[in-house]
Amino acid sequence: MADQAPEQPTKLIQIGPKGGAKQDGFNLVTEKVVAVNLAAQQLEVELLAYDGKTVILDVAEEALADLQKIKLGDGATIRVVEEGGKRVAKSFRIRSKDPNTAKADAMLLDLKDTHWLNRKYAAEALGDLKDDRAVKPLVEALSDEVGDVRQRAYDSLIKLGAASVSPLIPLLVSEEDELRQSATEIIRKVGKPAVEPLAVALGEADERLKGRIMKVLDRMGYKPKPKDDGVKQLGAQA
Repeated sequence: MADQAPEQPTKLIQIGPKGGAKQDGFNLVTEKVVAVNLAAQQLEVELLAYDGKTVILDVAEEALADLQKIKLGDGATIRVVEEGGKRVAKSFRIRSKDPNTAKADAMLLDLKDTHWLNRKYAAEALGDLKDDRAVKPLVEALSDEVGDVRQRAYDSLIKLGAASVSPLIPLLVSEEDELRQSATEIIRKVGKPAVEPLAVALGEADERLKGRIMKVLDRMGYKPKPKDDGVKQLGAQA
């Protein structure tokens, strides 16, 4: 069996300045570190200006100490030079990931944890962090087997406000009484910010769901206005 050809290095995205690379290099600004390979002395970063594509950089010996400090999700300004046809990172200015975003990442994982206490804490924390990524997982947590987890998810969805409403609307016709009631109460407690997404959903709802939406709006004090369309159909009662 013939020996396999040596693996070719990853083809890098063209990120040099127009007219070719300058001798003294250039600064590459990234909002997100995707991967760190200490053994290979390489770094992969996301290039927002290139629709989220990534580029792999070799890291010079003098920058290895910084490579050990950088973490996934960090942003960085990287000094890059051309050496032997490769783009080499010579230094980093690291911008650490926002601590709230990092905590939200951890809580989103814990919301799926097997231990209910971890799920309970995560459901509560995600409401305080106000991260919209938590809406769908928290809606799913309304069906958790543990009541305390369901209650924390309920409270947090209210804190997240209007972002919670659209994913909750299908639950207004749930066959499960508790789930249907929870969705109704959360939407009502979100209050005025819930009106627009409810009105938008009216245009696409079947008759059963439309009836439930109208009932929720009525209980919130909003009535249809004749001769108007869309969101403008809803007006607060005097």
